Amino acid sequence: MREGYNPHKDQKLEETSFTHQVVLPVYIPFLEEYYKDALEILQNCLNSLFQTVHSKTFITVVNNGSCLQVTEYLDALFTENKIHELIHSENIGKLNAILKGLTGNNIELVTISDADVLFGNNWQAETVAVFNNFNKAGVVGLVPQFKMFESNCGNILFDNFFSSKMKFSKVINREALVRFYESLGWDKNYNQDYLKQYLTISNNNCKALVGTGHFVATYKRELFNEIITYIGYKMGANSESYLDNTPLQKGLWRLTTTNNFAYHMGNVVERWMKDELQKLKKKSDLIPVLSNQRVHKKISSLQFFIKNKLFYKSFSNKQLKKLFYKMKKLPKEMISNY
Repeated sequence: MREGYNPHKDQKLEETSFTHQVVLPVYIPFLEEYYKDALEILQNCLNSLFQTVHSKTFITVVNNGSCLQVTEYLDALFTENKIHELIHSENIGKLNAILKGLTGNNIELVTISDADVLFGNNWQAETVAVFNNFNKAGVVGLVPQFKMFESNCGNILFDNFFSSKMKFSKVINREALVRFYESLGWDKNYNQDYLKQYLTISNNNCKALVGTGHFVATYKRELFNEIITYIGYKMGANSESYLDNTPLQKGLWRLTTTNNFAYHMGNVVERWMKDELQKLKKKSDLIPVLSNQRVHKKISSLQFFIKNKLFYKSFSNKQLKKLFYKMKKLPKEMISNY
């Protein structure tokens, strides 16, 4: 039986005052073996986040089937109002956990991050600066990596093939690049030229790297206006490609800040992490504003095919690639082996 009229029926939601959302999926099933340092890594991640975000940041954590110790830690943070939204679930897979965090919110920028990222000073302001200077920016990463232009960048390469704004530039932070690949367990037998030059694009006084990874990156909310509800893999397979391809469907570019504004910690605690945490400054009251809020329409399937399939396949030709390197001012001595 129901009596009376629900006072909230037909009432519109108030517009949110938040301008940036962070979605963090967490899966730590136990605290042994591979996961023995995982809780401390997660604490480093969240403490760096709390220290560096501005006051208009909405933090969503999706507990994707973690053990009791991790669950209790996250519950305590939520009780302390350090986390705005905490979603508990069984292990439904990384991308499905991210999708849960995306739904029910309408905040103009959303950063999706792994739980082993250590955020650095000014990362939000630097991210917004890239969005504001590149109208076609759809996603902006924080960690430069090797040859990112070779993955899911057919549209930006096509759009700027003959443009002088896209060219190779000197690496700003060689040490951070080295540290990133150490965190992945790589030996140092990779091409050392990758530590010297990377492909950039410029506009106004802003420069960004062409391409980005997906372990920490910020997306325009419009990319998720039509959201898929389920992906049938826990990790890997085609699950990662959902986030990689979403900007391409609207003709938007994947970019990264030229300097390093976050670190990948991996699964083992190291001394440098504490050192980086100590470098973090107090949060600024300055809220970076997203000036370009144009909504982009989905491009045609033909346009998508030409830029991201046909052109990209031809770009893999060795001779064309060498010509491209020469056009884009890669130093002559690097062209043959880059």
